Amino acid sequence: MEKLIFNKSPAPTIGVELEIQLLSRETMALAPFAPAVLDMVPDNMIERIKPEFIKSMVEINTGICSSVAEVERDLRASYSWLNDVVEGMDGMLYPVSLHPFSRGADQEVADKERYRQIMDELQLVGRRFITQGLHVHIGVDDEEKVIRINNNLRIYLPILLAISTSSPFYEGEDTGLMSYRSKLFEALPLAGMPDSLDNWAEFEKLIKLFSSSGIIESVKDIWWDVRPHPDFGTVEIRICDLPYCLNDILALTALIQALVITLADVDVPEPHIQILRSDKWQAARYGLDGTYADPFYGKQCSMKEAAHNLYKFVRPAAEILKSTNYLDEIPQILEKRLTGAHIQKRLYREGGDFNKMIHSMAGMFLQ
Repeated sequence: MEKLIFNKSPAPTIGVELEIQLLSRETMALAPFAPAVLDMVPDNMIERIKPEFIKSMVEINTGICSSVAEVERDLRASYSWLNDVVEGMDGMLYPVSLHPFSRGADQEVADKERYRQIMDELQLVGRRFITQGLHVHIGVDDEEKVIRINNNLRIYLPILLAISTSSPFYEGEDTGLMSYRSKLFEALPLAGMPDSLDNWAEFEKLIKLFSSSGIIESVKDIWWDVRPHPDFGTVEIRICDLPYCLNDILALTALIQALVITLADVDVPEPHIQILRSDKWQAARYGLDGTYADPFYGKQCSMKEAAHNLYKFVRPAAEILKSTNYLDEIPQILEKRLTGAHIQKRLYREGGDFNKMIHSMAGMFLQ
């Protein structure tokens, strides 16, 4: 393997990826519309609408954006185009992290050799993995800085998960969790909360070891909750569920960008990974109603309070980035304790019908 080069980003640019479910409007079940959708993507949107590993799912990508406002324009345009195309196929988009009743075993793997190889390797773990998430890339201008940011971000990942939870149901069952997606994800190899890294040289050594051992083909085969992305020159935050509405996605994007800027030159003591994993469990199980343990002193507070403290911590950076109009949606989410998981559970409790729940949720994305 050649030397691992970090393609430095001179500014804290933003790239956002949304994994979107494709449903049959008649049955509300996952439907293999992706090949037909992808055949209709015009040349100027090839980089915006991309395939995913199952045919009942596609990915929306932004370009390299200089601001959260640019992210909003990009996502609105791509989502609207995709929604129109899928509606023309008598389908619908469902932007949450797990379908409530469709079964993984019924899904068709996309016609791509890499995906077939992955599914052959993962077996039942792969067949159950029908999740969707939100990934946010933030540009970083130095390889040592991206390692420091990657290490520091781990402290806050459980909070980001709690704010974004949207996967309480799986294969017709209430899992009892607010983010069952995060637990399904942890069954994958090289997934979950990463260990800390001393420096870029250690990361490069690890990637070379994985590659020479045949464990991975590239960095994209590492599915950590946060990872440096050498090709893009970014740190990629991957822990979030897919929020149910665009406003929440933009608020989280603003929060993440401001957090990366805030942590860029901060030296944080090494937290114990077992505390980080415990906090992540609280976020997955209870969402904003969970408990957050300070990884250094053990002091506990509510996940909601931890999220509010994080909001206050990064707001000065958001003022510099001119993104406070987006960031200031975070207190609204916290005040109402209203994430996609909460709304799904309430709608299902009130109606006792997944189809009605899906129909209500699907119309909320652009509101």
